[in-house]
Amino acid sequence: MAFKLEGPVLEGELVRLEPLSHTHVTELAVAAEEDRGTYEFTWVPRADEVADYVDAQLARAATGRLAPYAQISRATGRVVGATSYWEPRSWLSDDTLDAIEIGFTWLARSAQGTGVNAEAKLLLLRHAFEVWNVSRVDLKTDARNARSRAAIESVGAHFEGVLRNWSRSWAPGEDNRLRDSAIFSITADEWPERRKRLERRVARFGPGVGVE
Repeated sequence: MAFKLEGPVLEGELVRLEPLSHTHVTELAVAAEEDRGTYEFTWVPRADEVADYVDAQLARAATGRLAPYAQISRATGRVVGATSYWEPRSWLSDDTLDAIEIGFTWLARSAQGTGVNAEAKLLLLRHAFEVWNVSRVDLKTDARNARSRAAIESVGAHFEGVLRNWSRSWAPGEDNRLRDSAIFSITADEWPERRKRLERRVARFGPGVGVE
């Protein structure tokens, strides 16, 4: 594929998305050790695994299939989680991007419910649809993960169904097992309305947030 997947810095009023690097390791390790009860179905590295986690994400990025980010809270200036563009697909032309997934997302407990996730999705979706001109963006999660499914639905993604035994399970005690994945999407035709919905939602966390 000729299209080179590179994620630029994306700046909001609640969150700044910076391309993931080793400079984020120390603060990511702190974020990862906050209340881990919210990670029931999502793999989040332990503090002593974060350096290897960053290495693995950067290795994936080198293949052109991933653009990983650190999520930086604008309120505190600290790293509060990670997210990524993932699985780029070019169907109509090798040098254009037709579809992308947003995934590898996790947030420290203190950042959940603060608008950071909503604004991060707004920034990622806006860049995908309005700069890369993709036709669709995918999001998926463990089908059992009610918290994650609700968060995805809250950004306006359409539930497409459950794909059985679709990917590796990250649930504790389920090593070497597969999970059912709930698949969601937003298409280019839907994006203008979804953008307005997300901007209204994010704006509730502060004046002018998310609105250009």
